[in-house]
Amino acid sequence: METREVRVVRDFMEQVRSGVDPDAAHRFMADRVRAHQVHSEEAVTVERTPGQYADHVRDMLAAYGDFGLRLDELFGSGDRVYARWIQSGRHLGEVDGLPPTGRPVTQVASAVYRVAAGRIVEYWIQIDRHGLRAQLSHT
Repeated sequence: METREVRVVRDFMEQVRSGVDPDAAHRFMADRVRAHQVHSEEAVTVERTPGQYADHVRDMLAAYGDFGLRLDELFGSGDRVYARWIQSGRHLGEVDGLPPTGRPVTQVASAVYRVAAGRIVEYWIQIDRHGLRAQLSHT
């Protein structure tokens, strides 16, 4: 049986993170979410509102088009939910200063989400940014 926390993250991934309905972020996220991100092996923590997250997803749509998101792993324990996914699209907009190439792009990512009172309140995410950059700059 799927827990409430796992269901929140599944619905968030399928509706918001996938780009299907970025504005639905307010249904799944607390007013302020602590996002712990790994950038070149350096941990960075930012706070995001649901509106800022929706804008982030719209930026991804501009960069990669109507991308696909395949959820490969999803399970939880208590208030923590682990998700691993593969996102596939095309390089249609500028990314990290690199002009669009139209080439296929695949990102592999995983995150642990902390859910409280039915909303995501914090997450720790890792994305293969080096692999993404290699795909974008490959000639």
